[in-house]
This record gives sequence, structure tokens and C-alpha cells, in this order.
Amino acid sequence: MNKFYHIHTYGCQMNVHESEKLAGALRDRGYASTDDVAAADTIVMNTCCVRGTAESKVYGHLGRLKSQKKRGSVLVVCGCMTQQPNVANELAKRCPFVDIVLGTFNQYLLGEYIDNFLHTGVKTVDVWESQRDENCEGAAPYRTSGINAWVNIMYGCNNFCTYCIVPYVRGRERSRPIYDILGEVDDLLKSGYKQITLLGQNVNSYAYKDKRFIDLLRMLDCDRKYRLKFMTSHPKDISPELASLYAQSKVLGKSLHLPVQAGSDRILEAMNRHYTRDEYLDKIAAFRALVPDIGLSSDVMVGFPTETEDDFMQTLDLVERVRYNNLFMFIYSRRSGTPADKMEQLDYKTKQARIDRLIKAQFEISKSLASETVGNTYEVLVSDKTDGHCYGKTQYDAAVSFDSDAVEVGDFVNVKIISAKNANLRGEVVL
Repeated sequence: MNKFYHIHTYGCQMNVHESEKLAGALRDRGYASTDDVAAADTIVMNTCCVRGTAESKVYGHLGRLKSQKKRGSVLVVCGCMTQQPNVANELAKRCPFVDIVLGTFNQYLLGEYIDNFLHTGVKTVDVWESQRDENCEGAAPYRTSGINAWVNIMYGCNNFCTYCIVPYVRGRERSRPIYDILGEVDDLLKSGYKQITLLGQNVNSYAYKDKRFIDLLRMLDCDRKYRLKFMTSHPKDISPELASLYAQSKVLGKSLHLPVQAGSDRILEAMNRHYTRDEYLDKIAAFRALVPDIGLSSDVMVGFPTETEDDFMQTLDLVERVRYNNLFMFIYSRRSGTPADKMEQLDYKTKQARIDRLIKAQFEISKSLASETVGNTYEVLVSDKTDGHCYGKTQYDAAVSFDSDAVEVGDFVNVKIISAKNANLRGEVVL
């Protein structure tokens, strides 16, 4: 008789890849995936806690699952939300129908926890305060990201931005052995993956013995045809050496995600970001000097405690100076246990009005940059195809759609941009 699992993932790409690992552990035990919660023998919720809305969604989802899950199924909640102090026990009391609660450090033992529950029927709440085992990779991930493969190069964070809960729920920085990473990438490329995305809370801090992040990137540069990306970078650690590698590399995609968070030095200091507005702009200029068309994206937070109208205007000005291709914009979310939680908070109406202005400004920037691509030809990596309609991204990380019966998913193809509607690019294959 077949056994089925259902995994619901909240949050960042790190969590998406963690869910691939959780799926691997379940498939090792004979489970198959299902989208139907009512048919699942095991249901896993891999949670996030970066913003308060994520936690609210988890509890709302759990309320629905109480009636949806079939009799005898196992319900597991794990991840960043449950790693927070006291949250796991609170969740177990509030939702007694949850069978297993884990944190972030012991997710790789999911299979063993399920085996124990099925054997004993005893519910488990087990959240470790830190990593206990150096060999904590667990089962091989069951990859579900198409042509892209996620590869963790490090875990945790040492930066302690005052608004961020991540160092408290993911622990201090821990880098994987470099030859483990190289071996994993080699295996993935041999298996046919065409894009590798290196993952870490701050990839630029990668350090294993005498090897640093720049060394890892150089060792991954080769004559194989694939695209290499990474996320996320911290502006304080971005170096001119990395900009030079961007210009020379055969495999690095020509895009960079560099979260600025704010354009005001006063707010950056309050955030504990360890760089100034001018230092950030200088680093952007260094990349553009060597890779003029580099695709730039960033994270910007609006409404951080004590943010004044002048602070916000400086952020808006920075966004208009940089002209990002893509911008992820958020309203500050208060997180218990962080220093920012104790600072003077802004009212929601002010925060909403400011982010509306920022969204409007970025929309015009993205639309303008998209229009400038019309008539240009780019190399596109095809990620999806349905009835001859193809979708992919350029080396500058711009999404493009085009029609072709000749190309397949995973192909690199030259595409000429023929139109841009807002930020949506339409192209045609250049033979």
C-alpha cells in the first residue's frame, strides 16, 4: 500500500531547499508526494518567522488541517518559527493534534522522529538549542526546482541585524567543507542540472580552512555550460575582487542581489548593518564599471522603528539612483527577542503610505529598464515550456517569454526582445 506525504513550505529559498531534504528523508522510507492533504499519511509544515504574517498563516493553516487530515496521519511542524524560545511548547498546547514539533537544527532527523511516533504513538516536541552533529546533512534532497539545483554552502548568521530573528533560530555561521560542495555540484551537473544556486544567509562570509567564497567561485568556474548564482550577499562583505570575477567568469550569471534595507545612514546604523549609504553606492558602482548591464536586485524595508520622513526620502532617493531591475519591498515586522522590538515603533498607516510610494517608484523604474532591452539579444536559459510557449531568464536575471517548438527546457538559446509590457519581456528566437 502506497504511503503519501505533503509538505507546505513558508519563507525563503533556504526553506525551499530544506523542504527538498525533508522530502528526501520521506522518500527514503517509501513515501510518495501528494498535493492532496486529505490523502497524505504524513503532513509537514516547514515554517518561517522572519515576519509576523508568516506565523499567523501557520496557525491559520493548522486550524484547517485539524479537520482536513485523515485519521491516523502524522502532522509535523518544524523550522524557524518553532526554533524560537517557548514557541514549540506553546504550539503543542495550542494545537494538541500536532504530533511532532522540531526546530531547525534537528530537521535532518525527521525520518527517525516519524519512525518513533509510528512505533510508540508518543508525541514529540524536540527543539535543540544548537547543532549537535557535524554530519547533519541527512538524506539526499528530492529536488523539485526544475533546471535549478539549490546547494547550501553555509548555515547560520553572525551579523545580528537588529530587526532580524535569523541568528537566534539558525545559529552562528557554519561553512560546509569546500570539497563536499564541489562534489555535490559536479554530481548535479552530471545529472543534467543547468543552473546551480549557492545558498547561505551571507554567502560572502563562507570560510572553510584557508578557502573563502571567492576561492569557491573560482573553483566552480569551468568550461561546462551552466549558470551559477548565489544568495544572499551582505554589502559589508562584497569586495572589488568579486566584481572582477563577475567580469571574467564563464559561468556566473550577470546579476547580483545585494540587500540595502535602507538609504539613510542613521537607520542603517540603527539596523546594525555595518555600512553606509555611500559605501553601498560605491560598491554598486564598482560592479557596474566592470559589468555595465549587470542585473541588480535588492531588499528594502520600510517603516523601521524611528524612521522619519527624511529617512524614507533618502531610501527612495537611493532606489532612484541605483535603478534596480527588481526590488523586494517589505514593511518592517516587529519580532519579539530582537533589539528593534524595543525601539519606538511607527504606526501602520505611515508605513503603508510609504511603501505604496516606494512600490510606485520602483514600478516606473522596472518598466523603464525593461523598455531599454527591446531590440537587444540575450542568452536565455529555458526553464519551462507549455504547448510551444517557452519561459526563461537572461544572464541578467530578466524573465522572458517566447514561442518555439524547437527548443526544450534546459536549453540555452539566443532571444531577441521584441516588446516590453511594463516589466514583462517578450522575445523571439534568433537562429
